[in-house]
Amino acid sequence: MAANGDLESRGVAKNRGNYSSSSYAAPVAPSYYEPAGERQWTAWIVPMFVVTNVAMFVVTMFVNNCPKHDNPFGGCVARFLGRLSFQPLRENPLFGPSSSTLLKLGAVKWDNVVNQHQGWRLITCVWLHAGVIHLLANMLSLVFIGIRLEQQFGFVRIGVVYLISGFGGSVLSSLFIRNNISVGASGALFGLLGAMLSELITNWTIYSNKAAALITLLVIIVINLAVGILPHVDNYAHIGGFLAGFLLGFILLLRPQFGWMEHRNLPPAGQVKSKHKIYQYVLWLIALILLVVGYVVGLVMLFRGENGNDHCHWCHYLSCVPTSRWSCGN
Repeated sequence: MAANGDLESRGVAKNRGNYSSSSYAAPVAPSYYEPAGERQWTAWIVPMFVVTNVAMFVVTMFVNNCPKHDNPFGGCVARFLGRLSFQPLRENPLFGPSSSTLLKLGAVKWDNVVNQHQGWRLITCVWLHAGVIHLLANMLSLVFIGIRLEQQFGFVRIGVVYLISGFGGSVLSSLFIRNNISVGASGALFGLLGAMLSELITNWTIYSNKAAALITLLVIIVINLAVGILPHVDNYAHIGGFLAGFLLGFILLLRPQFGWMEHRNLPPAGQVKSKHKIYQYVLWLIALILLVVGYVVGLVMLFRGENGNDHCHWCHYLSCVPTSRWSCGN
């Protein structure tokens, strides 16, 4: 049985499921000038994502049905919940199902994706969580990050960023991790963080307190990515989702430049004819090319069975840095 762990769950123990969690600092949305009358969207896609993830976890626990199976690690936790009770904490300290149940319902594992041609797992794994703690951490982060972005940019663009970023995190994780399973929405959440950063950059002219906003966001991103170098945390999913979201932000989250938005309130000399600045168009084109090339190359490498570690001998440090207190061996 494959071991399982993390908020992008990755296991290392040989004889039991091994789970650990990463934490996410809720980002503070940078303040910027919003012209009067600019549309504010009602957030519904992000709450729907939250409900879907919670419902999927309930289904996962129902299928898991801990009391039905004999377990060498002890009795089920919260047995009063019946078939929704959790696996023994020695097997899953995040209060969740077994790794075999997660694999049955769509967790990513390299062998299943490549050799058994189950590419759909790259998508389904985003909706699975390793336990209650994992689920709560991800959903709280999604609410803090996603609702404000959806109010600003609408459900279509934020929904696309979330889904494509989650897929990107799964692809990069599968390229570098072969022997363990991976689940969780962390790649999608890091995609939203990446989109926030690129949105700030591409819409630079309409922001106030630019330096403070940029520094705050960079600190949040660095802290969250730094958590990924701890053992049992799949930082490849975090990085893949972040990179996808960062590029998507340049493509989908453009705002008109200040002179265009305020043309009715500005004298003729202050009005501009172009909706966007030249640098915004340049960044849009570069990001689109990099995004398409990145996904094509990544998917081709994955389904050809290539190991990302063979092409980048230092990349394993991006997911775990060994110290005297822990090792990173599988």
